[in-house]
Amino acid sequence: MWKRIALFLVVLLLAACGKTIPDAKNWPVEDFTFVDQSGQPFGLRDLKGKVWVADFIFTNCETVCPPMTAHMAKLKQMAKKEGLDVEFVSFSVDPEVDTPEKLAAYAKQFTDDLANWHLLTGYSPAEISELAQKSFKTIVQKPANDDQVVHGTSFYLVGPDGKVVQTYSGVQDVPYETILEHIKIVQSSQ
Repeated sequence: MWKRIALFLVVLLLAACGKTIPDAKNWPVEDFTFVDQSGQPFGLRDLKGKVWVADFIFTNCETVCPPMTAHMAKLKQMAKKEGLDVEFVSFSVDPEVDTPEKLAAYAKQFTDDLANWHLLTGYSPAEISELAQKSFKTIVQKPANDDQVVHGTSFYLVGPDGKVVQTYSGVQDVPYETILEHIKIVQSSQ
């Protein structure tokens, strides 16, 4: 049995060898250390050497965040089923409202397994807006007198070097298989 598993892993690695991700972004993610849904510090240094998928959400979002979070939970489950070692990071775009407790309760609506999923808060709206713009090339803006936040709806694949490799739709027609294939390509190039 172990020989079959080893053979499968070799075939999997060889299948991804030599492939590249089209139109790779190569955007460096700026250093950050925030707080996750467990109230623990979590930052870029915790992701060093790891492949991760990020998005931007908030807990009282009335439109795109629930489907995005459901899609992220599905992607996480699919990656786990394929044995891929990948982290998931959701940045709250409403950190003044989204406490670690609120993020934990929100995530529990979509999955019971948060082992490799970090929902982050513990920063100012200006800080997350700047990180989103500089590192992920997306908008985060909370209009005055409104409890809804304008933000990007993409998923971002980040390589072990801390650079955004590619972006994908996170709301509809999520290309799960393409994302998983790209994760394999990035992991095989380590």
